[in-house]
Amino acid sequence: MKKIIRAVVATAALAAGLLSVPTTASAAGTPYVPGTLRPSVSQATQDQALQKYYDFWKKNFLTTKCGSGTYAVLSKDADHSFVAEGEGYGLTISAMMADKDTQARSIVDGILKFVKAHPSVNNKDLHAAEQDANCKSVNGSDSATDGDLEIAYGLLIADQKWGSAGSVNYKAEAVRIINAIKKSEVNNSTKFTLLGDWGNDAEYKNSSRSSDWMPGHLRAFAKATGDSFWDSVRTRAETAVSQLQSQYAPNTGLLPDFVVNTNSTPKPAPADFLEGPYDGKYSWNACRDPWRLGADAISASGSAAAAQVRKMNTWIKSATGSDPAKIQSGYSLSGSKTESGQHPCFTAPFAVAAMTDAGSQAWLDKLWTQISTWSPDASDYYGTGITVQVLLILSGNYVAA
Repeated sequence: MKKIIRAVVATAALAAGLLSVPTTASAAGTPYVPGTLRPSVSQATQDQALQKYYDFWKKNFLTTKCGSGTYAVLSKDADHSFVAEGEGYGLTISAMMADKDTQARSIVDGILKFVKAHPSVNNKDLHAAEQDANCKSVNGSDSATDGDLEIAYGLLIADQKWGSAGSVNYKAEAVRIINAIKKSEVNNSTKFTLLGDWGNDAEYKNSSRSSDWMPGHLRAFAKATGDSFWDSVRTRAETAVSQLQSQYAPNTGLLPDFVVNTNSTPKPAPADFLEGPYDGKYSWNACRDPWRLGADAISASGSAAAAQVRKMNTWIKSATGSDPAKIQSGYSLSGSKTESGQHPCFTAPFAVAAMTDAGSQAWLDKLWTQISTWSPDASDYYGTGITVQVLLILSGNYVAA
């Protein structure tokens, strides 16, 4: 049965304004690959911007209403009150903020409690992708691969930050989910991630979501499990990115939201394949690709993503005349605008791409100013969650598991 995953709706353009907050400690994340660019402003200024957005995210999108000892991330702009990717973002963000927020561990443990209380009907070690305002699983109670990938990754970060000898064995919880992803959310013939644990039927088994091809996550899974299967999944995705860029986006490097034909030569999905008319375009899912590919490029020496994400950076810098305010909310793979107006989920990820290019310091600084002076929107869970994670990377507080 076809499953409709939430499509985020564009919000109004964001107004500028920076709130001052106390200076936090120096960055203490994963060392970046030599030559990686960082914003030209001081570390204190970078940490202030991160703290501002993190505090806003906590205040507006975390709730304890789903049970004692439970935290959950509200997805106010999605089709349902809670979605799996949001809980994954919550785990990753909170774990990476461990050195800056004394509540971080309680938040991680609370989100994990929520996740475990809502298992998928197809594999109890995966998370049911959607819950309603009453914290009840809905819309089939099956999984979404992007959510499970992020939940597992967040738990690996928690293990790095706090170890696994306490009340929660983060490493064991992560490995449990990683093994379930292998069983139920990867096509074992093609080595492509499926759309969810419902996606292995005839209609969807040879399709995938480009924003699930997160090389850093897949590296971490291989490391955590000692299972070379995850290296195969990563290299298959890396090859597909290069193929898609070469054949369908030679001038832009952009990737489509959804990819079909993964059992032979991958190609962009047709319109209305799953979510809407832009399923084969660079839209509300693929907007995360410059961030996901860029994160691997700056943290893993020799990453195939480095050259791939530089193509995106070169194009967007040229297409906007080096003006971040001109980044639009979606493009065809050839670079024509599909939706107008700014949204942080399209603008912020390009800053991570810019970090990979030695000639883009001025461009990166403009992106930094654009991102760090937005006034966040209390109804925009998606854009705020992505912005916090981009700021973790820009400020040097990112952790590669």
